[in-house]
Amino acid sequence: MIKRKLQQKTSSSSDSGFTIIESLIGIVVVAILLAAISPVLVMSTAIRVQSRRIEKATQAASTFIDGVRTNSIKTPGEYSNDNKIPLDPATAADPRLLEDNLISLTQMPVPDTKDDNDLYLFKKDGIICHTSEIGCTKNSDSPFEEFYIQARQIIVTGSGANDGYRLALRVYRADVDFEKPLLASSKDDSGNTTKQTASVVTEGLGNQQAPAIERTVDIGNVSTTFQALCNRLGLAPDKDGNNQDCQ
Repeated sequence: MIKRKLQQKTSSSSDSGFTIIESLIGIVVVAILLAAISPVLVMSTAIRVQSRRIEKATQAASTFIDGVRTNSIKTPGEYSNDNKIPLDPATAADPRLLEDNLISLTQMPVPDTKDDNDLYLFKKDGIICHTSEIGCTKNSDSPFEEFYIQARQIIVTGSGANDGYRLALRVYRADVDFEKPLLASSKDDSGNTTKQTASVVTEGLGNQQAPAIERTVDIGNVSTTFQALCNRLGLAPDKDGNNQDCQ
């Protein structure tokens, strides 16, 4: 009988696995790539969260304005006369400027506490209550869906009940820290405005002490006359560029 000698099978390169060194190199490369793109991923997530928060803050402000217009929410002036910002009537000699309809820290200081009489709470379920009301407290589990709304009336001196007013709003996050100074847009002595609302792009998750939005809107009714509107907002110059009186 002829015995055949068994030949030892040699492994080809295609059958061999990764060595430990090759595996470690691969892990290092993946780690470097993840470290390079992680800031982009974090920033993208932060921008998305902050954009969503500002969108919700805008919805809260619109709901508040609708409530004031339909009298389902008490106006700030019903809680205190300090919540009314006086405004002189517009005339040809003293026309209304655009910045006169904006909010300043002099007219509307930022809240010192959550019990300020010009502060409301927009709750997760859409209910808006004044912070002086019993049970008007925020839900600690919903900091992204609840907001504090600061509101004041800008009223022309000598105006009547049906003459309307301009409503000034600031919307702050529910997790604002009242133990620290709150922020708001302001004007210097030269009239230059410094914007202090929360940024979507440059601040990521945003500054919790800054308002998400600041807004003013005109509030009137069917009895509001053109003269009352003119006294509040002012008339645009005529075709010759001359300012007009509210007549």
